[in-house]
Amino acid sequence: MGNNVAIQVDPGAMDCDVEAVPGRRAAMCGDPHEYFRNLCGYGQCKSGKNGLFYSEEREQATRVSVHCKLVTRATRFSVYLYWLGGVKTSLFRKNQMRGRQCSSTAICDAGRKPDSGSAKTASLLDSPGQSGTVKSQPIRPRAQTMIYESQPGAVFVKRFPRFVMVQTLVWCCLVICLCLNAVSVKAAPAQPDMVVVLVDDLRWDELGCMGHPFVRTPHIDRISREGARFRNAFCSTPLCSPVRACLLTGRYTHNHGIFDNINRSEHSHTLKTFPQELQKAGYATAYVGKWHMGNDDTARPGFDHWVSMKGQGTSFDPTLNINGERIQFKGHTTDVLNQKVNEFVKAQGEKPFCLYIAHKALHPELTQRDDGSITDPSAAKFMPAKRHEKLYSDDAIPRRLNVVDTLEGKRALKRTVPGLPPLSQKTGTSDEVIRDRLRMLAGIDEGVGSLCELLESQGKLDDTVFVFTSDHGYWYGEHGLSVERRLPYEEGIRVPLLVRYPPVIKAGTVIDEFAVSVDLAPTMLDLAHVKTDQKYDGRSLVPLLKGEHPADWRQSFLVEYNSDTVFPRLVKMGYTAVRTPRWKYIQFNELTGMNELYDMLRDPYEMQNLINDPAAKETVKQLQAELKQLMKD
Repeated sequence: MGNNVAIQVDPGAMDCDVEAVPGRRAAMCGDPHEYFRNLCGYGQCKSGKNGLFYSEEREQATRVSVHCKLVTRATRFSVYLYWLGGVKTSLFRKNQMRGRQCSSTAICDAGRKPDSGSAKTASLLDSPGQSGTVKSQPIRPRAQTMIYESQPGAVFVKRFPRFVMVQTLVWCCLVICLCLNAVSVKAAPAQPDMVVVLVDDLRWDELGCMGHPFVRTPHIDRISREGARFRNAFCSTPLCSPVRACLLTGRYTHNHGIFDNINRSEHSHTLKTFPQELQKAGYATAYVGKWHMGNDDTARPGFDHWVSMKGQGTSFDPTLNINGERIQFKGHTTDVLNQKVNEFVKAQGEKPFCLYIAHKALHPELTQRDDGSITDPSAAKFMPAKRHEKLYSDDAIPRRLNVVDTLEGKRALKRTVPGLPPLSQKTGTSDEVIRDRLRMLAGIDEGVGSLCELLESQGKLDDTVFVFTSDHGYWYGEHGLSVERRLPYEEGIRVPLLVRYPPVIKAGTVIDEFAVSVDLAPTMLDLAHVKTDQKYDGRSLVPLLKGEHPADWRQSFLVEYNSDTVFPRLVKMGYTAVRTPRWKYIQFNELTGMNELYDMLRDPYEMQNLINDPAAKETVKQLQAELKQLMKD
């Protein structure tokens, strides 16, 4: 994997939220890092149900620290208002009962002429020194005036406005702020424009907004900063063709029929996709990029504008099918696709549009034959644009702790494969391959930036639903793996999911509930207010985007893969798996006695298989029943 390795420690399966509890210090919540201690002067931590990973440390520290400061300030402000109200109320009551020295500089509050006399001492409260009271204090004489109890009405009239003045000002400020906030949030259009950017093989932790230590993705990060970021987004099948069908149809792989990467072009023309429903509702629809459900580059139903390539395409000088006409272009494929995206947007009028962008990057340079086999079994030639070839040359590649996994308990991965060495640190992805992948990502980030700039110049950006995601993850040497992207370990199934849409989503929203590939289709139709009779395995993410936490949100989801022969190490490794907040159960379809069970809270790196632990027998039975139900639905 290279010599320049930086091991990053996972904060563990914890999430902290700080609540103001004066006099108590922040708990550790199981976090192993010293700098997480004492982020606040006081507070309590409560364990969460979802795990955090190494790339989220900086974000977590900032989030907890900022939250703590806000809580501290809010608490102090509340105490101040409470004290102020108490003192003013006491003064008001006191003045009704007996005379006291007036503090006015001109005339007394009752409008009477000042009398001569020495300074008096006014008691703020009747019982100084007692709990909930303020001690008596001398009031410096300004004009020697007295208000007598013979004029209680005058005291009431003049003191009452002064007492309520502070509270009135506070409430006015709050109302004004709320009104300004309401005015600044535009009403959601009935049919918003829609953009989906799909990246090939992008891990969830390869973005700046996800806490990567050196990668620079400022334009993608903007989508997160001004929208919502899902910390637990997953693919339903970690393989290109099947999951692309999941995203477009909202159905699991066993329901939509694109089971693998072999040439299923004919069947892909019959898929019922969400752009078809948008098209029926009056949207202009466009597909730009790699279709990769078969090697056919011809237009699929549901798209008015079509720009695509055969199979996997190439990294440079691509030949694109543009509405039936094949044209070869010069340059890096990412740049060419970005150009075609902007051309489509510039050509749009008042009609709402849905633009689906599927990049060739971050995929290696190879050709996939009709039977699914590939021309380069190493699948390790990643080709960035020339201007990006030297990016990150001096940066140490971060590695997760499971790169040193001994594979104890992983019988399926420890099988002997003729012609291949056993999995180890030596078989993992090299540093330079990882750098080339991140260099390819730079071109995608530039495309996101140019598209946002264009939409902003047209005054459309804030009325556009902007989704950024990936089909599945990739291995950086975890469990000794590299190109075998079909397995259900976290690095293969976790994906980034960012959504920007100001009329619905509050900037900086972070969502911890499970989101799955099959949720995209119902979500897009929900945001477009389009009704359909189509059945979906996923559900709309709109409640989560609004900041809601539905009590009936999913607590499990399905991951599935059908065996293929592309990589010899994965022969007969087809499986179905179920993931819950705590557990992951993997059940192989053809390999007996090799199933796996992981406690994701105690073992987020999936290094200890508990399948044979007697204490886990009941858990296994429950997960098997849940898996059976997910396959049935």
